[in-house]
Amino acid sequence: MNNSEIYKRLYKDYSKKYINKILISVFFGVLVAASTSAIAWLLDPAIKKIFVEKDQSLIIVIPLLIIVAFTIKGFALYFAKAIMIKVAEEIKKILQSQMVKSLIKADTQLIDQKHSGKFISNLTYDVTHITTLLSTAVLNLFKDSLTLFGLLFVMFYQNWKLSLIAIIMIPIAGLASKTLGKRMGKVVTEAQEKSGFLNTHLIELFKNHKLVKIFQREEYESKRTDEHLDQLKDKNIKINTVYVRMSPIMETLTGIMIAILIFYSGKLALKSEIEIGNFFSFLAAMMLAYQPVRALSTINITLKQGLSAANRILPIIDHKNTIIDLDDSKDLNITDASIKFNKLNFKYNSNEENVLKNINIDIAGGKMTSLVGHSGSGKSTILNLIPRFYDAQSGDILIDNQSIYKVKIKSLRDKISLVSQDTTLFDDTIKNNIKYAKDNVSDEEVISAAKFSYANEFIEQLPNKYETIIGENGIRLSGGEKQRLSIARAMIKKSPIILLDEATSSLDSETESKIQDALKILTKDKTTIVIAHRLSTILSSDQIYIIDSGNVVANGKHDELLNNSELYKNFYEKQIRKE
Repeated sequence: MNNSEIYKRLYKDYSKKYINKILISVFFGVLVAASTSAIAWLLDPAIKKIFVEKDQSLIIVIPLLIIVAFTIKGFALYFAKAIMIKVAEEIKKILQSQMVKSLIKADTQLIDQKHSGKFISNLTYDVTHITTLLSTAVLNLFKDSLTLFGLLFVMFYQNWKLSLIAIIMIPIAGLASKTLGKRMGKVVTEAQEKSGFLNTHLIELFKNHKLVKIFQREEYESKRTDEHLDQLKDKNIKINTVYVRMSPIMETLTGIMIAILIFYSGKLALKSEIEIGNFFSFLAAMMLAYQPVRALSTINITLKQGLSAANRILPIIDHKNTIIDLDDSKDLNITDASIKFNKLNFKYNSNEENVLKNINIDIAGGKMTSLVGHSGSGKSTILNLIPRFYDAQSGDILIDNQSIYKVKIKSLRDKISLVSQDTTLFDDTIKNNIKYAKDNVSDEEVISAAKFSYANEFIEQLPNKYETIIGENGIRLSGGEKQRLSIARAMIKKSPIILLDEATSSLDSETESKIQDALKILTKDKTTIVIAHRLSTILSSDQIYIIDSGNVVANGKHDELLNNSELYKNFYEKQIRKE
C-alpha cells in the first residue's frame, strides 16, 4: 500500500468510528486557537490605553479579559487532549485486538516463520506509533493550524508589512521537517527491528533460564542482553535526536525573525507607521505562533513513524489464511473414524524438497496404529496434517471416505484430540487447564477426567487442589503430572480420533505405567495414531507403519515386521536393550 492508501484505510477502519469525538476535540481546538489569538490581540489596547494614554477605565477590564482568555485556553486544551487520549486508547485496543485475533486464527506456518517476540514488538511498539498518528497528530494538526491562522490574522491586522517578513519562517520550518521526516521513517523501522530482537532474546532467556544456570552462562547472556539494549538505545537516541533537531532550527529562525522585526519596526516607528501597542501585540502574536509552527513542523515526523508502523501492522491484520473452508464444505460425519492417506506429498516451503513422499496409509477405525522411524523421518508431520495444521501439496487424506479438504475445519478438529510430549499448559488453575478442551464443562466432569487420567491423586495433595495455579506452561508440575493433565484435557473432549506424539517419552517407569493406563482409557475404541518409541506401545498396536526419510517403507503387525523389515528389527532390538 502507498501512503495515500494507508491514510484512507486508517481513517475508514479506525478514526471514522470516533469522528464525533474527534470533531468535539477539534471544537475545543478552535477555542484554544481563538483564546490564544485573543491574548495576543489584548496586548494592543492594554499597552495603548493603560500605559501610553493613561486611561484607567480599562485597568481592570483588560486584565480580567486576559485571565478569561488564558482560562478558556487551559480548559479547552485539557478537554481536547482528554478526549483524544480516550480515542487513542480505543483505537489502540482495536488494533491490538485485530492483530491478536488474526494471529490466533492464522495458519500454523505463519506463526512458525516469525518469533513470537517480534509479534509482541508489533503489538506494542508499532501500535503505539499508529495510535499517535490517528489521535495526537490529528488533534495537533487542527489545533495548531487554527491557532497559527488566528495569530497570523492578529499579526496582519497589526501590520501587514511585518507579517510578510515573519511568515517566511513557516516554509523554512516545513522544509526542515520534511527532510527530518524522511530520516525518521528509516530510523523508526530500524528501532522496531531492534525492539523485536530484544523481545525475542528475553523470551528465550526466561524460557531457558535453567539451561543458562546449569551451563553457567549468566555472564554470557548478560552481555548479549546488553548488546541488544545498546542497539535499541542507539536507535532510540537517533529517533529523539531527530526530534530535537527542530529546536536549534526553530530557535535560530525565531531569533533572526525577531532581530529583523525589531530593526524594521524601528524604521517604521521613525516614519510613524506603527505604534508601540501594535508592535507589542504583533510581537506577542509572533512569539505565540512559535509553538504551533514548531508542532506542525514535527507532525511530518509523527506521520512517518505512523506510516512505517502501519506498513508492518496492517499486513498482519489483513493476512489471509491458505488453510480455509471451501465454499461447499460440509460437516465431517464420523461413522468408524477410519483414516486413509492417498498418494500424499508435502513440503513446508515451496523451495524445499518434499518432507513426505507419496504417502499411502490405511488406519482402521477404532484401532491403534503406530508410526515408527528415526527422528526427522516425517512421523510428526503426518500427525500434523490430519487436523490441517498444514495442507499437503498433493494427494488426499480421507476420514470415513470424506476428504478433510472438503469438510469444515471446525468440524474436523472437533473430532480430534492431541497429546504430545511437549505438553502445553496455561498459567492458570488446574481446573481451567482441564476444562480448556470444551465449553460448559462441569466440575464433576473435570474431577472424573482427572481420576481416569490418574491426575487426581497428585491434585488432591496440592494445597489449593483444582484451584492451584500451575505457572507458565505448568512449571510447578513434574513432566508426568503435566502429561496426566494433558490426557485429562483430551478425555474431556471425547474425540473419536486420538493423536499421540511420543506421549510417554522421557518418563520414569512408574510414571509411564500410570500414563499408559490413562492412555488405555483415553484411546479405548478410538482411532488412535501414535508415534511410538516405547516397546509397550509398539506391541499393543494393531498396525505399524515404518517411516524412513519421508517414505512408508514397510507396514504390518509386529511379528510380520520382525521377519520382513530389517529397519524395524534393528529398531525393535534397540528398544529391547533399552527396556
